[in-house]
Amino acid sequence: MKIYVSPPRYVQGPGALDRAGAEIRAVAKSALVVVDPGVRHLAERIAASARAAELNIQFVTFSGETTDAEISRLAGLATGFEAVCGVGGGKCIDAAKGAAHARGTPMISVPSAASNDAPTSQVYVVYDEQHRLTRVGRMAASPALVLVDSEVIAGAPASLLLAGIGDALVKFHEVALCRRSGGPNVVGGEPPIMPSLLADGSRDLLFRHARQALDDNRRGAVTPELEAVIEAAILWSGIAFESGGLSIVHSMTRGLSSVPAIAGVPHGLQVAYALLIEMRLAGDALEPMVQFHRAVGLPCSLSEMGLQDPDDGTLRLIAEQALAAPHAGNVDFPLTAEILIDSMRQQENAAQSYDVKHQMIVDEEGVSA
Repeated sequence: MKIYVSPPRYVQGPGALDRAGAEIRAVAKSALVVVDPGVRHLAERIAASARAAELNIQFVTFSGETTDAEISRLAGLATGFEAVCGVGGGKCIDAAKGAAHARGTPMISVPSAASNDAPTSQVYVVYDEQHRLTRVGRMAASPALVLVDSEVIAGAPASLLLAGIGDALVKFHEVALCRRSGGPNVVGGEPPIMPSLLADGSRDLLFRHARQALDDNRRGAVTPELEAVIEAAILWSGIAFESGGLSIVHSMTRGLSSVPAIAGVPHGLQVAYALLIEMRLAGDALEPMVQFHRAVGLPCSLSEMGLQDPDDGTLRLIAEQALAAPHAGNVDFPLTAEILIDSMRQQENAAQSYDVKHQMIVDEEGVSA
């Protein structure tokens, strides 16, 4: 049975935060608003719009890590409120999702950066205090509202947008692999066609506009290119993975996040690296994707994420944890820990060889000039 899920309402544009009160009021009469410490300055704008809309809200500061203890704390504070709203990054929004899930109330996403597609999805990732992934929860429904202020996104560090670009980019390959293998999507259904169109469209859009959008973000400028990349990173990517399915790329984050040297690397950079591994396993041509990675600043190797000269034990840990993830079976080729380890080794060598080759070309062009 084909199953498609998505938020019922998505609002994006400059100044969207100033209509938060009216938008949330259409969902619920009251809300607990969980705010990332780094974006507390946004609270007054939300409070002003809430007063104008006669919306009862209470702010609470997110602790910084999406643990079961934090979700329980927030769920307790949400008692008596009709909705839970998360304002900030992916972890804060995931914590708000967990609290809303525990309370059985609608959830509202207000991202402060386009660093991942968490704002649109039902799923939320729970970690321990050492940032090791412990479980993935899923709300009974998609967020009731996703509100994205593109001026706020433009004011966030471009490194966060880069992570969102990585997270959005990988979906074209995972969704296609999930469909080819007959695997289920994230909500347990057969993937319909639409997520494939969104995933492929997101890849094409990023290839055209990602570099310009990153430059615009660094200048704090809201442009059509930045707006397009924000939409791809948050909306298209979120629907694509949830209704289209995942595979080895996201499975590898289980292992990568368990390695101390990589645990702090943003999710979008981890999966961008893992995309090259999945493409290598599938026998796909890698050079165009490596060129894109190099052009925008996505990692092509473990060493670029901080794991220098990985030993066999570390690679086996990554491989075994990846293969234990729920989506690891969504492949149409043989896959064992040894095959995955060998692919990671090959990618380390290939990334170095690619850089050496292209530096030689640059040097030769410089000499000829």
